[in-house]
Amino acid sequence: MPAYIIVMREESVRDQDALKQYQSLTRQMQTTIKPDPKVVYGNVEALEGDAPDGVVLLEFVSIQEARNWYNSGDYQKALPYRLQAAKHRAFIMEGL
Repeated sequence: MPAYIIVMREESVRDQDALKQYQSLTRQMQTTIKPDPKVVYGNVEALEGDAPDGVVLLEFVSIQEARNWYNSGDYQKALPYRLQAAKHRAFIMEGL
């Protein structure tokens, strides 16, 4: 059953250098788990409540694969830079 990691940026980027470092590190990841990006910061239209500043949606084969990718050493090395760049919420969601 597919699973998704959804990351919502809740504010404008406050540290561009940290964001660039995060992007560089995630592009260099050596993990064998390769997410399938479905959404990467496209236009957002709020239907109810406030729209997030940006959204990323990554598809994985399973929840366990999504967890393994998120908890991988490579991603954990990059994560502090994303957290420094702006406020985010991230979660894993099981698909159909």
